[in-house]
Amino acid sequence: MIRRVVGHSMLPVLPPGTLVIGVRSYGKLKPGQVVIITHEAKEKIKRVQQIKGNTIFVIGDHATASTDSRHFGWLSKDTILAKIIWPRTKSI
Repeated sequence: MIRRVVGHSMLPVLPPGTLVIGVRSYGKLKPGQVVIITHEAKEKIKRVQQIKGNTIFVIGDHATASTDSRHFGWLSKDTILAKIIWPRTKSI
């Protein structure tokens, strides 16, 4: 899955216009990994902050420019479409 970053929520790691590659089969998910989720019929790129059972808490790296779990709460893991594998991202 190839997507282009739109917006500023993942700055400075993923600036707008960056192409990312995600895989649908991602094995065990870990905090700090970046994923593509679906929320309110939109695809969003966010970082997994916490995992509890079958739910995830996701955030954008640029807090003031991100609408994320701080606004809409925990999500089911079923909302994950892919894990970003390129470019490699580090937790910030």
